[in-house]
Amino acid sequence: MNIVVCVKYVPDATADRRFESDNTVDRVGVDGLLSELDEYAVEQALQLKEKREGEDVTVTALCVGPEKALDAVRKALQMGADKGVHVSDEAIAGSDYAATSLVLAKAVEKIGATLEDGKVDLVVCGMASTDASGSVVPAMLAERLGLPQVTFASVIETQGDQVRIKRDGDTATEVIGGTMPLVLSVTDQSGEARYPSFKGIMAAKKKPLETYTLADIGLEADQVGLSVAWSEVTDTTERPPRTAGEIVKDEDGSGATALTEFLASKKFI
Repeated sequence: MNIVVCVKYVPDATADRRFESDNTVDRVGVDGLLSELDEYAVEQALQLKEKREGEDVTVTALCVGPEKALDAVRKALQMGADKGVHVSDEAIAGSDYAATSLVLAKAVEKIGATLEDGKVDLVVCGMASTDASGSVVPAMLAERLGLPQVTFASVIETQGDQVRIKRDGDTATEVIGGTMPLVLSVTDQSGEARYPSFKGIMAAKKKPLETYTLADIGLEADQVGLSVAWSEVTDTTERPPRTAGEIVKDEDGSGATALTEFLASKKFI
């Protein structure tokens, strides 16, 4: 059984994040890490492998991004993934969801073509990335691969080639099933991700790690990047410096009115 986990390298939320001159996010000049929501995807892929003890199950971590994005792949390998694939090409910079899903789909197809049975059985994604929070790439990826999708899973069960998930909504819980091959996305309610052990960190250094360019996966530079993006950020403004708060006193019983007026003036209510 072959599992591909899509992971993303995102700017550290505690770092000094900024934009490039073309209004795209600076992913090179700031500290980054494996998206926390994608750690849950790695965890569920590893749990699936562990539950299929005795079977030949391979977990491959796939990441698209600049050179520093290798750190996200390495983290997945340290957690327990068997192999890593990094798609890196300068032309990818500025790609939107549509182009990102295209690159991922072509990379998954290439990974499948290198396998003995010629296919990937399961593609696992996080519910969203912590930098963009779009939650649309898994569905786009499923469409491009021509596979069914079971998304936003909080509980995952498998038996043979059958996958059943529980999806928790605002008003109801759904149980959805599908037959592999398929695309699965998991939420942060699916179970805490493991921390890499010292043994896992050392073992990761010896695991296979490949780098693909756009040419390697059969794409041209004009199919991706900012120039063909369906959306565009036209302007950005730096966050204003933190200012002193305003204290609303309630010495004569007018505090509630003053607080309401303050919230209304800021359009909070």
